[in-house]
Amino acid sequence: MTHAVLIVDDDQFIRKLIATTLEDVAEFELHEAADGMDALEVARQTRPSLVFLDVDMPRLNGIETCRQLRQDDLTAGATIVMLTAAHGDHVESDAEQAGADLFLTKPFSPLDLLRLVDQHGERQAR
Repeated sequence: MTHAVLIVDDDQFIRKLIATTLEDVAEFELHEAADGMDALEVARQTRPSLVFLDVDMPRLNGIETCRQLRQDDLTAGATIVMLTAAHGDHVESDAEQAGADLFLTKPFSPLDLLRLVDQHGERQAR
């Protein structure tokens, strides 16, 4: 069974890093978006089980995108991983209130990303 994964970041390098790290994970079908507005559209079409979502983006930030993904029946069940370079409890608190599940602080290594994907797999198995 294939699971859709949505990678949302305005930094093309970050999107490429995540996609390259995950491209050999056979059960993942990868999709990308450069901002929150595009992410909502792609998410409704692909119904991802896992979303990597940058906090700081143009047009629609990650916190509001997360909130809208949670409110949409087509995307509400996705595991949402917030990507942030910001340090501080207020960002995590805002993201948690919007419905975020996990956090990955930039810069991160491909190994950190794979560990997080393993956590997602364990959560899905429950």
